[in-house]
Amino acid sequence: MLICSKLMPQGRGLASVLVKRASTITLDWDTRQKSRFDATDSTGRALGVFLPRGTVVRGGDVLVAEDGSLVRVEAAPQAVLRITACAEHGSPFDLTRAAYHLGNRHVPIELQPDHLKIEPDHVLADMLRAMHMTVMEVSEPFEPENGAYGDHGASSHGHGHSHEHGHAHAGHEAAAHTKPHVHGPDGQHEHAVPAVTPPAGKRIAIPIRSAPAQPHVHGPGCGHEH
Repeated sequence: MLICSKLMPQGRGLASVLVKRASTITLDWDTRQKSRFDATDSTGRALGVFLPRGTVVRGGDVLVAEDGSLVRVEAAPQAVLRITACAEHGSPFDLTRAAYHLGNRHVPIELQPDHLKIEPDHVLADMLRAMHMTVMEVSEPFEPENGAYGDHGASSHGHGHSHEHGHAHAGHEAAAHTKPHVHGPDGQHEHAVPAVTPPAGKRIAIPIRSAPAQPHVHGPGCGHEH
């Protein structure tokens, strides 16, 4: 038995030519909603599928076997109830109302723009007909919606962008400093005291007078040599 433990939803990331060449397995909804099951592919190989619990396999998904080979999953046609609004007296709103009442009963529903699908249930079929819906039993692939937090659904898409914005604007920081700048005893601002330049001194003219000349006396003790 060949083990398959990896699933590539809708074959994303694989070249289309590889997906087309892959062997196939055809599974109904009851099997595809299980994470562990056995199957036989189109080449006759026995496969053991072991996926993380809670994984739902959809038509178009690709399994990767332990030997590296690819196995494309096809949704098998099965008995389902196809529900449409009355073509003569109904309106698109009737389909919305039917989906609401079915959702209240927690049954798997495949949602399409112009019809709904559910697994056969005669009680629900009678309820829908009483609502003037058209209910027909057909054999078609069944791809019901996953829950809002499911891995991937029949009509789900990758939503890889974030709604959190982490950009910063310089204007935001500038706005933070537009508040009044208050100085007080509790303020924790420390401002450098500007150097005080002393005023230039005024120049004062001070007259200097020479001492009056003493009389020049010549005598025996004057010490002059003449």
